[in-house]
Amino acid sequence: MKKTCIIYGSSTGTCQAVAEKIAVKLGVDADDIIDVANISLSTPDAYSNLFLGTSTWGAGELQDDWYDGLECLKKANLKDKTIALFGCGDSESYGDTFCSAIGEIYNALKDSGARFVGAVSTDGYTYDDSAAVIDGCFVGLAIDEVNEPDKTDSRICAWIDEIKDSL
Repeated sequence: MKKTCIIYGSSTGTCQAVAEKIAVKLGVDADDIIDVANISLSTPDAYSNLFLGTSTWGAGELQDDWYDGLECLKKANLKDKTIALFGCGDSESYGDTFCSAIGEIYNALKDSGARFVGAVSTDGYTYDDSAAVIDGCFVGLAIDEVNEPDKTDSRICAWIDEIKDSL
């Protein structure tokens, strides 16, 4: 696997915990798990693979630190990078915007020259709507630690197994 980093934004620690689980599954070093609040324009330069994770807040918004982080990534050279997205949401209380924030990241970076991997079927999820669903699939891994924590590990494992040959 090429050099990989995991960039996450987490206000309550949930998305950070998911990022760390993904890192363990991929064998990514702790130094390459980065809080989005700490990235710079040059952060992507050292990596071929970028895993980007956010929780979804309010009416489908990004985690707060992602606003500046996304502006930074939009200015960075992402050409020929591979990007995989993951997000945390609450499908019961916020079923109409479940994991929508990963859709925001996707839409902001889809024309960056990066290659996106890791779309996930909506089968097995219960929610009303999501801006992260394009062509019938989530643009990345959707996790619901509030209502379905028992599914997190198996969803991460299945997702990584599906995309590992693309990394």
